Amino acid sequence: MTFDDFVATRLRELLRYATVLSCDPHLAEDIVQEVLIRAQSRWRRIEALGSPQHYVRRMVTNEFLSWRRRRAARDVSVPPDSLGVLAGADRDQITAFDERDAMLARIARLPPRQRAALVLRYYEGLAHAEIAAIMRCSEGTARSHLSRALAALRIETASEAPVATRVGGER
Repeated sequence: MTFDDFVATRLRELLRYATVLSCDPHLAEDIVQEVLIRAQSRWRRIEALGSPQHYVRRMVTNEFLSWRRRRAARDVSVPPDSLGVLAGADRDQITAFDERDAMLARIARLPPRQRAALVLRYYEGLAHAEIAAIMRCSEGTARSHLSRALAALRIETASEAPVATRVGGER
């Protein structure tokens, strides 16, 4: 497979992955662009490995993590236009979009390695061993990142849950 063929078939997938990882479609485009520039110059070696998709995905993960280190003080937020709320949508759909937006905001506040592990596991559907290989850590460390991320999300979700109001002023 040539580099051009690879980009033609995998670009959308790489952009989707980077967008979920970074929670910012513009940053995702920058990350994928940087990775593809580096991958093009090394394409013969990458293709010889037999699984260029996995190698390039690892490159995207590493670029995201290093990008985060370079911009550690930057606040990551979910763009308001990412909701895609349609005019005339019924209340259930709006509630679902609000819940999705709140969860994306919670995920965006996770440390980068925890977020990467979470995205690789639940968005990409990878096994713990594959996550460990992509993140270049032990399988136990990958599991630890996942466990800590899920625990943080549970705590934050529970703290944001609306308090039930009592009817008729009962105490």
